Amino acid sequence: MSKVKTQYVCQACGDISPKWHGQCPSCQEWNTLEQMVRPAAMPGGDRYTSMTGVQAQVQKLSDVQARELPRMPTGIAEFDRVLGGGLVRGAVVLIGGDPGIGKSTLLLQALASVSRAQRVLYVTGEESAEQVALRAQRLGVDGAAVDLLVEIRLELIEDQLRKTQPAVAVIDSIQTVYSAQSNSAPGSVSQVRECAAQLTRLAKQTGVPIVMIGHVTKDGTLAGPRVLEHMVDTVLYFEGDSHSSFRLIRAFKNRFGAVNELGVFAMTDRGLRGVANPSALFLSQHSRDVSGSCVMATQEGTRPLLVEIQALVDTAYVPNPRRLALGLEGHRLAMLLAVLHRHAAVATADKDVFVNAVGGVRITEPGADLPILLAILSSLQDKPLPVGLVSFGEIGLAGEVRPAVRGQERLREAAKLGFSVAIVPAANAPKQAIEGLRVIGVNRLQEAIEAVLNLANQQG
Repeated sequence: MSKVKTQYVCQACGDISPKWHGQCPSCQEWNTLEQMVRPAAMPGGDRYTSMTGVQAQVQKLSDVQARELPRMPTGIAEFDRVLGGGLVRGAVVLIGGDPGIGKSTLLLQALASVSRAQRVLYVTGEESAEQVALRAQRLGVDGAAVDLLVEIRLELIEDQLRKTQPAVAVIDSIQTVYSAQSNSAPGSVSQVRECAAQLTRLAKQTGVPIVMIGHVTKDGTLAGPRVLEHMVDTVLYFEGDSHSSFRLIRAFKNRFGAVNELGVFAMTDRGLRGVANPSALFLSQHSRDVSGSCVMATQEGTRPLLVEIQALVDTAYVPNPRRLALGLEGHRLAMLLAVLHRHAAVATADKDVFVNAVGGVRITEPGADLPILLAILSSLQDKPLPVGLVSFGEIGLAGEVRPAVRGQERLREAAKLGFSVAIVPAANAPKQAIEGLRVIGVNRLQEAIEAVLNLANQQG
């Protein structure tokens, strides 16, 4: 028996410490160190090999022949969009999300589609073969060409992958897989880290794309050390409420495509179906004009989207008024209210302010600043914004309106959906007119407010 060595691994950053600390010495997070037991010397020599399986040689970067990697479509357009056009040979994809949100359903549909032309392998450690077959029957997918392996031991999974050489393999899930080389229990930090590293090396050596399903913690992040996200090529997250019929997949990391790409799906009794016009999903259908509502043109990866921003401003009956933002940056809300008071003389110190992005989508870009303030002003005055208005733009602390990226694509999407007027940063104003859309460029917050008042008077 080899001598056993005890170490402690941080679940947040993956740093290894020889003894336990209440606070991680590396990332300063509290109560994140977990015990990891591993042999001090691995039997049989070094089992780690290079990514390509051959001895690496030093070479000049200019001598490397760069070529465009071919894509393998999964047969699901929204999934391919998030991946950057499809799966790449040897790529490792990690997909996480809440339980029951549709991770296994989506990947089973994708495998069934790919299996029509190529060999695929579905490895499950959480369900029996009968349970997977029942899901396939319920979804109406053809599983005749889908190879199924019910196994959790890493070494046996690697043998099957080398033997069958599938076009794509799915591991459901990485937390159930364990390696006999580690003494830790399945699902522990050390096991997840070790198994993910070995599967990544196998994918690079054999060229088999591997998609791993990962569990998430109660705060929505992938379980295990953050180093797991650095090992893989692509990290995808399911977003949205599991009780809703709509699902969102966002790419947070992608070495072969754009990050922050968004895929929109609808959950049906036949599985997940892509939404052709996602902007309609994030726009509420009001029977009449309502106050506190402003439509924002945002950019998710390469896709422009229109999202409705709603605000509710009400009298506060507590000493500390509440500031709540759902689907938006909460800290920016407090900053925007201070800018609104300083540069537009609109006070909300005695008001509760609630802001929400319709449809369960998360907006992280600063281009939502101007629509948020316009919605707040509309709710505060209890007056609807002008009909057909769309807006975007970042607000600075000096009250200036800064441009957003890809402003032309946003404006064209708004015109396509029938919006007639847009209040945007002056730098995003198009040089050539967009048919059916009147664009008003502003440089400061006060100019935007005056433009809204002028439009309201013209329509009134």
